[in-house]
Amino acid sequence: MSSLAFLVTELQSLASETRRKHPEIREAAEKSLAILRASPEQANADLASDGPQSDDLLRPVFMGCSTKNAKVVAISLGSLQRLISLKAVPQSAVPLIINTMSDAMSQGVDIQLRILQTLVSLVPNFPAIHGDLLGDALLLCFKLQESRIAVVSSTAAATLRQLVMFVVDKMVLEDRVAESEEIPASNLSEVHLPDGTTMLLGPSAKDAFSVFEDLCLLANSEKPNFLKLEFLHKTFALELIESVLTNYHELFRMHPELILLLRHHLCPLLIKSLSDRPQFPLLLRCTRVVFLLLKKFSLELQTEVEVFLTMLIRIISEDGGPDAADPQHHIHSSKPLWMRVLAMEIMRGLCSDAELIRNMWDRYDAQNSGSKAVSSLITALKRLVTEKPALLGVGTQMAGVGVQPESSTSLSGSGAAGAAAYGLDMAGRVASATVSGVVGMIAGGGGLSLHGSSMKLQCIDQLDKADAPAIPEPYIYLLAVQCIISLCEGFVSFSGPIYSTIAIQRPRAAGDAVVRAPPALDLSTLPQNDPQTHHLRIVQSIISQAWPALLAALSFIIATNLSDELFVDVLASYQAMTNVSGMLGLTTPRDAFFNSLSKFAVPIRVVSSLEAWVEHPPAQTPRSATAALSEGLGLGGPSQPPGLSERNMACLKVLLGCSLFLAGSLGESWYAVLEALQNADGVLTLMAKTGAAPGGKKGLFSGGSHAGATGSGIGSGGVQPTRVTSVTMSQSGSGTSSSTPKHPLLSDLDVETMQLAVQRLFDSSKNLEDSAFKDFVNALCKLSSEMVGMQTSEVIPVNVSDSGEEAGGFLSVSNRSQENVIHRRRVSGIQIPKSLRAGDFGISKLGGVAMLNIHRLIYRSPDIAWNTTTSHLLMIIRLPFAPQAIRIQAAQVLDEILLIVPRNLTSAGELQAEVQRRVLDVLAQQVVLDSTLPLYQQTSTSVELRRMGLETLHQILQAAGHTLIVGWETIFQMLESVCRPASSTPGAVGTIEPTRSRSIDSVSVLSGPPSPVARTKPLTLAIGLGNPTEKSYSGLVKIAFQSLTLVCDSVSSLSPAHLRLCISTLGQFGHQADTNIALTAAASLLWSVSDAIQSKRKNVDEEPEYSKLWMFLLLEVLGLCTDSRAEVRDGAIQTLFRTMQLYGATLSIETWEQCIWKVTFPLLDALTAEIRLLTAPTHGQEQGIEHAWDESKILALYSIGSIFTDFLVENIMLLDSFTKAWDVFVGHIEEAILLDNRSVSAPALRCLEKGIKALSGAEGVLRIRVTESLERVWQAIDMLGSSATKRYVSEEDLENSPQQPFTQESLVALVDVIQGTRKMSKGVDGKEWDLARLTRLMQILKGVLTYPNSPDYRPDIDALPPVQAVVMDTISDIDLTVTGSPSLVMRDLADYATLPFIASFDVQPHPKNQAPQTPQKRVTYIALSKKTMPMLVELFLKFKANADIYADGTLESVLSAYSIPVKLKYDCPAPSKYGKDLPLWKTATTCFLRIVKECTNQMTLLGDQIPDERVEGIWRQILDVFRGGILADCSFAETFPLDIQEAEENFDLALIASLEIDVVPHLGGPRVPDVLVSQLGKILHRGSKLYEIEEFSPASRPSSISTSMSTSSKTTSSQPIAVVRPSPSRSPNSPGRSNRSISPPSKVVGVDLGVHYPDHGSTDFGNLLPRERFSYWCFDLLFLICSDVTKDQEESRKRLAALSLSSLLNRSRTTLVGYVADESLRGNMPFPRAREEELLYVLRKVLELRLWPGSLWATLSDDPTKYCIKQPAIGTDLPVPATPTELISDSVKRSTRAHLFHFYPVLCEIASIARKSPTGWMSPGRDSVSEVRRNTSLRPIHVGDNKKPVVNGNGKAVVDKEGSSASSATLVEYDARVLASECLKEVGREMGVLR
Repeated sequence: MSSLAFLVTELQSLASETRRKHPEIREAAEKSLAILRASPEQANADLASDGPQSDDLLRPVFMGCSTKNAKVVAISLGSLQRLISLKAVPQSAVPLIINTMSDAMSQGVDIQLRILQTLVSLVPNFPAIHGDLLGDALLLCFKLQESRIAVVSSTAAATLRQLVMFVVDKMVLEDRVAESEEIPASNLSEVHLPDGTTMLLGPSAKDAFSVFEDLCLLANSEKPNFLKLEFLHKTFALELIESVLTNYHELFRMHPELILLLRHHLCPLLIKSLSDRPQFPLLLRCTRVVFLLLKKFSLELQTEVEVFLTMLIRIISEDGGPDAADPQHHIHSSKPLWMRVLAMEIMRGLCSDAELIRNMWDRYDAQNSGSKAVSSLITALKRLVTEKPALLGVGTQMAGVGVQPESSTSLSGSGAAGAAAYGLDMAGRVASATVSGVVGMIAGGGGLSLHGSSMKLQCIDQLDKADAPAIPEPYIYLLAVQCIISLCEGFVSFSGPIYSTIAIQRPRAAGDAVVRAPPALDLSTLPQNDPQTHHLRIVQSIISQAWPALLAALSFIIATNLSDELFVDVLASYQAMTNVSGMLGLTTPRDAFFNSLSKFAVPIRVVSSLEAWVEHPPAQTPRSATAALSEGLGLGGPSQPPGLSERNMACLKVLLGCSLFLAGSLGESWYAVLEALQNADGVLTLMAKTGAAPGGKKGLFSGGSHAGATGSGIGSGGVQPTRVTSVTMSQSGSGTSSSTPKHPLLSDLDVETMQLAVQRLFDSSKNLEDSAFKDFVNALCKLSSEMVGMQTSEVIPVNVSDSGEEAGGFLSVSNRSQENVIHRRRVSGIQIPKSLRAGDFGISKLGGVAMLNIHRLIYRSPDIAWNTTTSHLLMIIRLPFAPQAIRIQAAQVLDEILLIVPRNLTSAGELQAEVQRRVLDVLAQQVVLDSTLPLYQQTSTSVELRRMGLETLHQILQAAGHTLIVGWETIFQMLESVCRPASSTPGAVGTIEPTRSRSIDSVSVLSGPPSPVARTKPLTLAIGLGNPTEKSYSGLVKIAFQSLTLVCDSVSSLSPAHLRLCISTLGQFGHQADTNIALTAAASLLWSVSDAIQSKRKNVDEEPEYSKLWMFLLLEVLGLCTDSRAEVRDGAIQTLFRTMQLYGATLSIETWEQCIWKVTFPLLDALTAEIRLLTAPTHGQEQGIEHAWDESKILALYSIGSIFTDFLVENIMLLDSFTKAWDVFVGHIEEAILLDNRSVSAPALRCLEKGIKALSGAEGVLRIRVTESLERVWQAIDMLGSSATKRYVSEEDLENSPQQPFTQESLVALVDVIQGTRKMSKGVDGKEWDLARLTRLMQILKGVLTYPNSPDYRPDIDALPPVQAVVMDTISDIDLTVTGSPSLVMRDLADYATLPFIASFDVQPHPKNQAPQTPQKRVTYIALSKKTMPMLVELFLKFKANADIYADGTLESVLSAYSIPVKLKYDCPAPSKYGKDLPLWKTATTCFLRIVKECTNQMTLLGDQIPDERVEGIWRQILDVFRGGILADCSFAETFPLDIQEAEENFDLALIASLEIDVVPHLGGPRVPDVLVSQLGKILHRGSKLYEIEEFSPASRPSSISTSMSTSSKTTSSQPIAVVRPSPSRSPNSPGRSNRSISPPSKVVGVDLGVHYPDHGSTDFGNLLPRERFSYWCFDLLFLICSDVTKDQEESRKRLAALSLSSLLNRSRTTLVGYVADESLRGNMPFPRAREEELLYVLRKVLELRLWPGSLWATLSDDPTKYCIKQPAIGTDLPVPATPTELISDSVKRSTRAHLFHFYPVLCEIASIARKSPTGWMSPGRDSVSEVRRNTSLRPIHVGDNKKPVVNGNGKAVVDKEGSSASSATLVEYDARVLASECLKEVGREMGVLR
């Protein structure tokens, strides 16, 4: 739809709306519609041209607007607006339109908005609106702008802004028209300017001038000239002014009349507003306008701008205090915070305009009478940033890592605010005056960051605020920082490209390379009229005057708690200022910035903390939370090594970049830069060693975040701008995530990369011009000289580190003041510990620079670098008291230079000879250092320096020796200067070796030659200020010898004089201290010269001379055999004896005589003397050295043994002095075994063994000498045996003994020597040694076997260790045909068998040489015992017929040996560790029974050949073994499985069987005492016990009960029989039962008739003992030996029965009486099974027992042995008894049933028991109940059984088991009462009562 259609629609609406109330308007509207419908195009043309129908078309619109109907007015205005947009309104109607809108303005909001919309269309569509008409239009807007309705007011304000802009736009268009054509004069009108003048202006220009002037007047509350306004808000007026100036500042600068408005109206207004009481809305807009004036009109309004700057600087400088931001604060003397912030935001915008700043400086500061506005601004910014240091915090990273926080005293005036702490004496004092409040700050307490310190919308943009917004307190300081950053960036962004274009990119001449290290710009050489040059001078002037403030501000800011973004900006500012200062040749500010950067890159406290850390690192213990918190707060010590943080690294990176960029212009300033790099190198080295990362761990409160930004790095040299943040701060800084890449300044900051960056700086020296390179080298030398000079007054010892690398290193911080030397030493790294030393920094880098510029050294003038470099290095080398490590380093660098120069030298005639002479002359000054002093008075450092020079000489000879033209004399002089006289060689005879001081840092030297100390671990480098070590001399000689070898490769071409000199030198080298040199030289002399001798011996005349030469060489080698160095000794000994072996067959007897007495024995004497000296208590030598000497002696002994093996019979035994020589030889062996260390004894014995074996080849007359030699060997064996058998009372005696303990190896060797000697003697004499010598041999062997002090025992459980094996082999090899030898051997073997039980021991570590064993070793002798016990049986069986083994107690010893394991039984040690050998007690039992079986018969056969006392002793031992076996503790066996228990029990049955078969028939022999015979009964008595109870005994009763039958039968005692129960602590089966003491035969305890049994009964039966079956076996045997069953050897058996019967009766009495006593108490309570079975067993056995006639009579007599065979007859031998009772008693005792009479009272008791008595089932054919238990299973008779008992005729129930035969399977039930009755019946039958 077109606009015309819209117009038609609106007219129709107007007609419709006014149809009733305003018909005239309807008619006018319809008329207009008719016109439009009739001809729309014509109507439109009429309107635009003010045609005849225009009034008709506009009339309804104007009429509608005049009504008071809001809807009609709105429609009318809409139609009017539509007409205006169609440009269908004539120019003549514009006034009427304006008046109409003015009249309708009082209508509602919609009407007012319509009016504003119409105005926006009206004015632009009618450019001809000027003057008052324009004023009326604007007036409408101004009035509506004053509306209280916000939407109207804001819309009016926007409309005004558009209209004002349109007014000025028309002026711009008018100016463009005026450029092409002149404005007609009729259109010009006169305007009165503010300065009183007039000026003709075009209509648009006049409109703009008038509107802007009125805006300024209204803003200043003055009456306007053009606008018909009385009042306009200042804020709105200022906003309109700002809009105009912002968009049309170029227009204003082109029109002076407008500038006059600014100067006369606007500027005073602004100045007044800035001076009046601050109101935020007004002042905000004023400052925005001021900013525009400063930015856009600084040239046109110079004075006003200067005033504005001054006022803003004053506002900035006035601290509003804590209450300044309070709106109620009305103190005019201080500005509120927001006002300062507004000023700072303006300044930030100004500072970002580098050209503006330069222009301001040129206008104000460069003029002598200027206000110094820029300088004041910079100073104000510096003061502002340092205003509140506590708010900005301290950057924890800037102080380094791993250092203690500064104390409060050191922080006052230092820390983050104390720039003077970083060497800024000038600027630092300004900053430090404002920072006293920083004391005690914590790093996390404040800080600046774009994210946390800025405002979301900067204060100057907050136009909608009526009051000042909340401003973060750090915001103003962030603005100040950004101002300073912008200033610095402005300098470099202008100067950098110019410098790059002029100095770097412009080639100096055609073909020349680009200059990579240009000098500073010389502005005087640039075009003076060039604006670029002028601006460079401005920048130079700014920096030269403002650098102190800038440096103070930057040094403060960078030390505060900045975010990474700000830190990067500040650091980039540092980089910019440093580079610009250097580019413009401003050395002072450049050096100051370099100095400050250095201190931030390597903090002083990091350097000074290195020593404390390395010397005393903190313990690596887990950190508690409290410890971590304390560390974060700085309350504790550092927990990580000192190092550089990430920000320190960044500073270092910038320092390197600036240095690299300005390398060509630094000049003398290189010194400070290099000093800082020296510090950095030391710290980075520590960080690399400790693995520390830059920054380490952040503290708990460390501020800042990693910023991600982009920019330039070191490679850019800092020329390119590195700003990454917006100066306008229109956007808030946002935090960066971990994925955001870091700024280049914060990337690649690892230690390795920084070290490479440092190195790149030095590598860039090759790009320097000669003059710059000379300055660089001079600075390096100066730095090195100062460091060395500082250290010469305080000598620092440098040792060799554990890794063997020489350490050294020095750090320094720059401080030129001589008064601070002490402080400088403290912080310069002089005290850095040894482990950090890597050499002097300056010297090290000097060497690298020289290598990179080697061609410059060769082909350029020596004055440029050669003289400076070499003279400095030589000065360091020849400085006596300089630190030795630095002297060594200087020598290394110098030698490297001297080595490279000849390789890069071309054959260029004179230049070649000149350079060679130059090189060799310098090298000679190093090698022939202090040649006037004796060698032993030189320090080790000087020796090392000479060694290094000689090594360089060697390499020169290798690489370029064939090209040498001059200098051979110097070369030989250097080679000859290293050899020491032979008298000073270690080990030389007669040499007096003074003791060296243990301290190597003493500068004193000895007056005598030094004594090299042999070391077990060779040192790579031994450097000290004391005497040189042998290692240093060795290296000196070694490299010289190598050089000499190179010369000798062409020895054939040398002159005779040179050849003689060469041979002489070789001889000297053969005596030098270096091991390899000594051996190599000797071998070279020996073999090479020997070959020459062999080749020239054809000339007979020359043969003696060459023979002497060969002997001289041999003596040279011999002289090394006692050298203090093990390698030399051993090599010389090997060479010596190999030579003797090689030529021994050709030597004469005289030569052999000399070899023995002048070589061999002196060698042993010398070695022994050295060993004695080393082992002396006062010597204190290391054990390793002593061991090395022992090895040398061992080698000598082995070699001597080999010589004896090869030449003893053919050569040595033929010597006249052989007997004496053999005696001396054996004496050496004895001494070596007894006094030398243990490792020597075995080789010494082996050497002797070789000699003994070698004697076997002797024949004829030499056999006499063999016999003599063997006798001398036996003497040695006897003496050594005495030492082996000696036992020490205590460890102290062992330690104090001069004799060394034998090792097991040496004991084996000793036994081998003994065996070899015995065999050799037997071979010579044809017989075995006599008994006396064999006895001594066995003593020695026993001592060897039981030697307790060896350190190297071997396990001896499963197999024999070597010593035991060789001893047993030796014993087995003894010829036992010698009388007495079997007894000798068997006795010792019996002792060996007991060793596991009586002599085993834990191996104790030797107090000197051995650490405790883990696990503990133990010597057990178990394997020896296992081998010995069967061996004893074999020997006994072999010699059982020899009465000597019985008569001399041998058999007793053997039996005694077996008794120990038999008694211990299960307490014996384990028989094997890994196998399943038979237990020792079983082995002993088996062997014992085999011997018993033979010895009992053999003793009978030998008869009187064995003395009675030996017979008694043998039987005593036999019974003792049986006692031990039967009564041994078997409780441990109960832990075995049942089948194992049964097997163990069956094994013990052998003891019972052996007793029955082998002992019982012979024990009763007449030569065995009664006491021994009765012991068997006692043993069986105790072995048959089933319970832990004690028998009735006379001792248990108050009065004794008669033990005789007669007494018991005729005496009735009223005393009760006491049944004593066992004590709980006693165990009948404990080892205590086996009492070795032999008691007399026990007496028979009688059974009384009147005993009241209940008084002595008990219900406690004690504990059932294990192995019940074995107890019955013992009981069976006891019954057997007392019965008359066996008839062989009747007399012996009767005697045994008589002496054993008492034990049987007492044992049976215990069971019977105990049952009766207990039964009376128990009543119907049943007895335990074992008690019932025991009772039945005893009753049955007693019933069946038949004694030998008279056995009881003999037993009860005083002499049972006498009456056991035949008792005295009554009436013949005895008087007839007086009473029948006595007669009956005597007769009963002679009966075979006498035992039944003895038990008669108790049998009566059992038979008369009324209650049910115990019963049991047994086979009638069996002997006892135990037999049933042993062989069958007793099955109780149950009622439900199918088998019913059959009652036989005797009343006994008979059961047929499973239908088997009655003889084998019939069981008979026995009843105790019935059995007792049967016994009583037997008594009656024996009495003749029953038949």
